[in-house]
Amino acid sequence: MLGKRGRRSVAVAKDSVGPVSRETSEKYVDTPIAAAAEVASQVLTKGHAGTLPRPSATRIITVANQKGGVGKTTTSVNLAAALALHGLGVLVIDLDPQGNASTALGINHRDPDIRSVYELLLGEITLAEAMQKTPAYDNLYCVPATLDLAGAEIELVSMVARETRLRNALDLATIAEYGIDYVIIDCPPSLGLLTVNAMVAAREVLIPIQCEYYALEGVGQLLQNIELVQAHLNRELYVSTVLLTMYDGRTKLADQVADEVRRHFGDKVLNTIIPRSVKVSEAPGFGMTIIEYDPGSRGSMSYLDAGRELGMRGAPSPQGGQR
Repeated sequence: MLGKRGRRSVAVAKDSVGPVSRETSEKYVDTPIAAAAEVASQVLTKGHAGTLPRPSATRIITVANQKGGVGKTTTSVNLAAALALHGLGVLVIDLDPQGNASTALGINHRDPDIRSVYELLLGEITLAEAMQKTPAYDNLYCVPATLDLAGAEIELVSMVARETRLRNALDLATIAEYGIDYVIIDCPPSLGLLTVNAMVAAREVLIPIQCEYYALEGVGQLLQNIELVQAHLNRELYVSTVLLTMYDGRTKLADQVADEVRRHFGDKVLNTIIPRSVKVSEAPGFGMTIIEYDPGSRGSMSYLDAGRELGMRGAPSPQGGQR
């Protein structure tokens, strides 16, 4: 008999990566491990299935939350991988001096000769020169971050148009040439000039919120900063998406937080919730996203679902409608 965990894996496979044939189902009903292996096989062999529609214009999304440890980088790289797996062109811009997004995408950002977002912000290189193709996907690129970025905020203070450096560097001709459908900007856990640059460059903000105590602490300040950027620097900026992360179904608190976030943000909250997972935390240590590291895991399937939901929703208007 297939255990509860195995049944769940096969069920997720049906919903997430296409129907499972009767022959395949019967072949993999011995153990939960076999069921998970079948899910992983389907994920990895699905390839560039092109099941998600290409947006009419490149969507530039900033992933922001000044509170640390809420899953910003994890969300950025795994949503990017999920979108790329479905045939869309994706560019991740790592604006965090720690360079964790670069690491998770398999980019050696400690290479002394690497060209990074630091030089891009200073205007020393072009976007095409800064872009690095990731090892796992031909259609997923990254502009890596190096430790030099740690001092960038101080250097930017005295520069002309310091808040618009990133927007000016995002060459639309290069984005079109590389077939980029989504630009995902991973912000540092602060509300400094780097995050402001990300907000000025983007049209959409995605806020990851963990399903834990004090989940909404600091979100009010983030929303105020978004309003300030809207008023003075980027009138098109708005919060389009909220993603619940680190959900632990064993606790009542997680459900209470999820309900509170949904009451506050309404239909901006994705239906998909990202579970707390050791595998998700392990993956960056191997220079991988969770979709590469353990494609049959709950974390992988959840991010695939979140990516699909983000793509199928399209770019909502600031008033809440779909474009």
